[in-house]
Amino acid sequence: MRIILLGPPGAGKGTQAAGIVDKYKIPHISTGDIFRKNIKEGTDLGKKAKEYMDQGLLVPDELTVGLVTDRITQDDCKNGFMLDGFPRNVSQAQHLDTFLKETNIALDKVVNIEVDKEILVGRAVGRRICKSCGATYHVEFNSPKEDGICDVCQGELYQRADDNEETVSKRIQVYLDETKPLVDYYSSQGIIANINGQQSIEKVFEDIVNALGCEK
Repeated sequence: MRIILLGPPGAGKGTQAAGIVDKYKIPHISTGDIFRKNIKEGTDLGKKAKEYMDQGLLVPDELTVGLVTDRITQDDCKNGFMLDGFPRNVSQAQHLDTFLKETNIALDKVVNIEVDKEILVGRAVGRRICKSCGATYHVEFNSPKEDGICDVCQGELYQRADDNEETVSKRIQVYLDETKPLVDYYSSQGIIANINGQQSIEKVFEDIVNALGCEK
């Protein structure tokens, strides 16, 4: 099973990603993890990426694609993979398609979790995180037993500085603006599955599995 997972901040993508990789026994591949691994190991690609990152510049699409395609040729990806956070634009998608065609690999599905912007903002603004153990809560949907106190370790809960309505709204809009052409791109290929992310976690996962159409 070869999957691309799309979804804006606050769509519950992390939860669904964990379920997908567990069910289908495929590696979860994110560009952030790849960058960190290659930089730590001092690979040629990692050194090039670090040069851009150290200057506060975005890593060019061609280099990002190189890191990802190198990753998906590794042994643990023989039976499939899930790409998360990549591609981020149509240029990256086209580079990826070229590589997949050359290596005779086909994508099975692009899963796009959709949630209204207003709901995404509400989810992010209501998020609270434990300073000690990192457990996450939500003031409305998943509140702690005691206000401001972590259920797990009794640590203090806090709100991230960037989890305010203005910043979150801008962050989500940037994602939506960047992703729409990507959604259109994969829709034209007939491999995208748009999933209603405003349902329960269980129902969202059930819809994803049905869309993938492959039981394991």
